[in-house]
Amino acid sequence: MALYVSRLPSGAELTPDTIAQMERHLPAAAALLPQAARFDAVAYGCTSGTTLIGPQRVAELVSGAVQTRHVAQPLTATLMGFAALDVASIGLVSPYIDSVAGPMRQTFERAGIRVPTMVSFGEEREENVARIDPASIHAAALEVGGNAHVEAVFLSCTNLRTLDIIEDLEQRLGKPVVSSNQALGWHMARLSGAAVAPDAPGALFSKPLPNNA
Repeated sequence: MALYVSRLPSGAELTPDTIAQMERHLPAAAALLPQAARFDAVAYGCTSGTTLIGPQRVAELVSGAVQTRHVAQPLTATLMGFAALDVASIGLVSPYIDSVAGPMRQTFERAGIRVPTMVSFGEEREENVARIDPASIHAAALEVGGNAHVEAVFLSCTNLRTLDIIEDLEQRLGKPVVSSNQALGWHMARLSGAAVAPDAPGALFSKPLPNNA
């Protein structure tokens, strides 16, 4: 498997306006990937950005700048993951302020995923999200996952450090735990046919794509 990475600028603040501005930079960032390559999948790695820009628009911008069979992003990947896990109700953990977390919750609910409980860290600075202690994320996940009406926990944001806490959370909660990066990696692997390591974290990696994918 060959993995290529490009980057695009995002604002210093985590607000709907600054996040949505990434739409302008997506084509140029995708075009930095090797133009001679025909990719199996190219992903835009931002959950909140996809929520505010829209999955279809993300697909249009990326596929117009690089040759790829599939365009992925964490939002659709997560919804596909919930379908594969047969989950219809989640507890949501995010780093966002209410004006970003709210639209995300609404997006899941419009897709038929109930969100009876949510914890957000209210972080307004992009640079601070990766500094959120995994122990704090773990505690928040236990809080929302303890709700009897929650079937799974979603840890939203590709900047959150989550991969090392997923398996412990699943053991403690007895429920699937899905994170943005985990879902994106699972979806890209399934779309491209890439092999998955046997120790990949979480119940999701054992699942195939749902039949309607």
